[in-house]
Amino acid sequence: MNVPEYLQTNFTNFSYIVASILFIIGLKMLGSADTARRGNFLSSMGMLLAVVATLLSSGMSYHWIVVGIAVGGVIGTLAARTVKMTGMPEMVALFNGSGGVASLLVGLAEYYNKEGTEMGIAIALPTALAVLIGGITFTGSLVAYGKLAERITGKPILFTGQNWVNLALLFAALALAIAFAIQAGNASVLLLVLVGLSLVLGVAVVIPIGGADMPVVIALLNSYSGLAACAAGFIIQNNVLIVAGALVGASGLILTSIMCKAMNRSLTNVLFSGFGSAVASGGGEQVEGEARPVSAEDTYYILEAARSVLFVPGYGMAVAQAQHAAEELGQILEGNGAEVNYGIHPVAGRMPGHMNVLLAEANVPYELLSEPEDVNPVMNTIDVAIVIGANDVVNPAARTDEASPIYGMPIINVDHAKTCIVLKRSLNPGFAGIQNALFFSPNTRMLFGDAKATLQAVISEFKDR
Repeated sequence: MNVPEYLQTNFTNFSYIVASILFIIGLKMLGSADTARRGNFLSSMGMLLAVVATLLSSGMSYHWIVVGIAVGGVIGTLAARTVKMTGMPEMVALFNGSGGVASLLVGLAEYYNKEGTEMGIAIALPTALAVLIGGITFTGSLVAYGKLAERITGKPILFTGQNWVNLALLFAALALAIAFAIQAGNASVLLLVLVGLSLVLGVAVVIPIGGADMPVVIALLNSYSGLAACAAGFIIQNNVLIVAGALVGASGLILTSIMCKAMNRSLTNVLFSGFGSAVASGGGEQVEGEARPVSAEDTYYILEAARSVLFVPGYGMAVAQAQHAAEELGQILEGNGAEVNYGIHPVAGRMPGHMNVLLAEANVPYELLSEPEDVNPVMNTIDVAIVIGANDVVNPAARTDEASPIYGMPIINVDHAKTCIVLKRSLNPGFAGIQNALFFSPNTRMLFGDAKATLQAVISEFKDR
C-alpha cells in the first residue's frame, strides 16, 4: 500500500521531534549516576527512532546500510567488551575522531554528488564547516589518543612561534571556507586544500597541550564532533542530525568550561600555554624531605581507630583496577563505625567523570561522592584521607608555590586531614610531571605498591582479626 507523501513527511517529522525530546531527557539524566544508565538508554532509543524514520522516508537502498550496521556493530561490541577501564579515555578520543571524520566524509560525498551544479551558499557554507571542523576533530583526536595511550609523549611539543603558526593556519582555513562558500561550492580544489589544512590544523592545535590537560581536550573535541555533525545535518537537510549535533556541541562546551573552572584556568591558557613545559625547565620549588612508609598492618591500626575516612581516587586507581577493593574497604570501615565518603576532583583521571565511572562500576553509592568544595571546609575534621593513585589534584603546591605550573588550581586539601595515607607505586610525579610535597608532609604515610594489592592486604588485616 502506497503511503501518501504528506503522511510520510508528518510521520518523519513527528519521529524527529520525539527523538529530539528523548535526546534532551537522556542528556539531562546523564548528569546523575543514579539515572545515567536510563538516560543512555533513552538517548539510544531516540537515535534508533531517528535512524528508522530516516530510512523509511528516504527510499534508499538498504544493502550498504545493513553492511555498515553489521560491521559497526561487530567493531563496537568487540571494543566495548575488550577495552579496559584504563583505556576508556583513549576510546572516547577515538569516538570523537570517528564522529569528526564521518562529518568530513558527508561533506565531501555531498559535494561530489552535486558537482557541476549550483550548491548555493546555504549548503556550501555548512559543507566547508563540516570539512574544517571534522578534519580538526579527526586528527586532533588521534593525537589526543596517542598522548593518552602514551604512544607519543604526553608532554607539550613546542617550537618557536608555534602559536603564530597555528593562528596563521586557522585564518587560512577560515579564508578557504569563506571562499568556497562564496563560490557556492564550485571549487573542488579549494575544498580539497581545506581538507588537508584541517587535518594539519588538528595535529597542530593538540600537540602543544600537555597530558595533564587531556580532560579539557577530550571535552572540547567532543564538542567539535557535535558541531561538525550539526553542520552535516544542514548539508543533508536532516533536522534530527542538526538537533543532536547542536546538543553534543553545546554540552561539550559546557563540560569544557567546567573542566577549565576546576583547574582555575581559561581555555586559551589550556590551548596555548604549553602546560607542563615549565616542569622540564625546573619550574616550581624543589621538594625536600623524607617520605614515611607504612605497612598494611600499620594502616589497619590507623583505620581501625578512625571515625571518619575520605577516599580520594586518581588515575592510579584505574591503572590498578582498585575500585572494587576500595569499595570493599569502605564497607568494612562503615561496619566498624566510621563515616566513609569519596572526594572526587573534576579533572582526576584522564577524561571528564573518569573516577565517577570507576566507582559506579564498583557500586559505590552516588550520594557518598563529594566535590572539593564540599569536603575541603571539613577536611580538618577527617581522621584519615586515603589517596589512591591521585597526584596533581592533591598537590599542595597549587596553594603554596607561586612558581608551580599548577598554582591556583583548586585541589582536595588532604594534607589538612589528621592523617593522610597515600597509595602509590613510587614517589614519581603525576601526569603533569610535578613533584608533590604531600608525600613528605609530617601527617602523610606512604603505602607503597600496587593499589589493589595493598588495599586487599589492609582488608585481610581487618578480616583476620
